[in-house]
Amino acid sequence: MEYARFAINILENDRNEILLLKRSLNLSLGPGQWGFPAGHIEPDETPEACSIRELREELGPHHRLVPVRKLGLVRDSFYGGKFEIFLFHYRWARGNIELNNEHTAYAWVGREAYRNYEVVDGIDEDLDYFGIWPRSYLNKDKLPR
Repeated sequence: MEYARFAINILENDRNEILLLKRSLNLSLGPGQWGFPAGHIEPDETPEACSIRELREELGPHHRLVPVRKLGLVRDSFYGGKFEIFLFHYRWARGNIELNNEHTAYAWVGREAYRNYEVVDGIDEDLDYFGIWPRSYLNKDKLPR
């Protein structure tokens, strides 16, 4: 995979659970693993516009989110630093999830159950950037040293 820019969305509900999406087996990055709603930033697109577009594409149009915080530009730690990442943290207010064909399932996951999910590289680091959960709940082998 070549150089790319991504908007990554971390959604948290009022029970301090995060939304994970199971990636389709036909995707090149992390097939069959769990990740966040995210996607490539198009050449003339802002990270914010990409965030909103990807949320609609991957979760459907019937939800309401409250922005909490954003962070970027950061470089990936697992793919040689070739990806520029912009992170967005949202609070889930209400709505329904309607997955597109890039995902096969979704789960609201609490910190106690998190390690039961095989997540795409970088997810632990993304959670750590925002301090959503204490580091002790994250996979220390998937955090930068």
